Amino acid sequence: MAAASSRVPIPKNGVDYRGCVVLAPMVRSGELPSRLMALRYGADLVWGPETVDRAMIGTNVRKNERTSTIEFTRLPSNKVKDGAVGEDTKESVIYRIHPSRESSRLIYQIGTASPDLAVKAADVVGPYVSGIDVNAGCPKPFSTSGGMGAALLSAPDLLCSILSKLVKEIGEKYEIGVSVKIRILKTEEETKALVEQLCKTGITGLTVHCRTRNMRKHERAVRHQLRMIADTCRAAGVACLMNGDVQNRDEAEKLIVDYGADGAMMAEAAEKNPSVFRAASESGVAPWRTVVREYLGDAMGVENKWGNTKFLVDQLMPGKEQGKRNLSQAKNYEHLCEILDFPELCEKARAVDQILGTSRNETRSEQKANNDSRKHQETIAIPTKDLNKHVKRQRTEVGVPEHNGDHQAQPLGELHNDTLAPRLQV
Repeated sequence: MAAASSRVPIPKNGVDYRGCVVLAPMVRSGELPSRLMALRYGADLVWGPETVDRAMIGTNVRKNERTSTIEFTRLPSNKVKDGAVGEDTKESVIYRIHPSRESSRLIYQIGTASPDLAVKAADVVGPYVSGIDVNAGCPKPFSTSGGMGAALLSAPDLLCSILSKLVKEIGEKYEIGVSVKIRILKTEEETKALVEQLCKTGITGLTVHCRTRNMRKHERAVRHQLRMIADTCRAAGVACLMNGDVQNRDEAEKLIVDYGADGAMMAEAAEKNPSVFRAASESGVAPWRTVVREYLGDAMGVENKWGNTKFLVDQLMPGKEQGKRNLSQAKNYEHLCEILDFPELCEKARAVDQILGTSRNETRSEQKANNDSRKHQETIAIPTKDLNKHVKRQRTEVGVPEHNGDHQAQPLGELHNDTLAPRLQV
């Protein structure tokens, strides 16, 4: 094992990945309700879904008074392109954060192939999160075709320039950490050289997905390079998280010891049931109906997009359960609660359906027309250009919980609002 060196300092608003079992960044499965569920069941940190830099640049930042969430919104690009923007055009929510329940444990993952664009995008979300993570591991064409994700593994100098610029211009500005998520390369020598190069950029953490760029999720993770990667990170003072086929907290903690990693990241297992973050000694995995009911409560509580909620409920329900077949017929929240026999949630579901414009009887074109005509009367818009001035004032007025360099995330267990005090409130 490589000798441990002094650790890279953790910024006061950042968080140390060591000793953590965390939720992986996942498209669709990493939206706000899923992150809140992971935290409720004991995830130490949560990664949001990869968000491409250009999607966040130029967004408006507002607080939704109904849900106490921060929403990053913009006009639909197709309407802007076609010149079809009207007074009643509703902005799309690109990203949503719950400051009091997750900001001090939330890592924002960015998809980028440009140092300048990465900084511009991270500058928008920096005040509301505890870290910025660069995706250098996604092998899917929508990411690699733009030079992002796993494509960066073949452009290490560009990747390092992105990380260095983020550390200097975002990490120092907001006093948060910057990290990167990679995959293993073909040979141990190639991987070691890449990790050593990345660790020189000032990052506080590195996550390695124990698959190569060409491997897919149905292929078993390969961990023969993991100890070397963990030792290389440790020698540089950088925390190392492992990812790939981690099924539950107990297994994660065993693998951490076996391979010398500092922490572990869970993806698919958490997507199917977020209670895998709870140790067996603390009741272990919860019944699916308990999890689905809690998830629906969180989803409606933050006015999550109906399509995303329906997708996640489908993931959470075991394939052979009665009612699974009827799930595809659900048209809105109320209908779903009826199908799942959650009558106590129906009143709330009707209210959320009214807000979102998801009527069971409306055609798709009618829903679209009604959605465009609705306005969020209870939101406060904050122009992005004024954000830095606003952040500075708010940090002074409300106080931002500070971490010292020795801070280490602690298992949260049952989540309470007063446990994760908001770093920033708009």
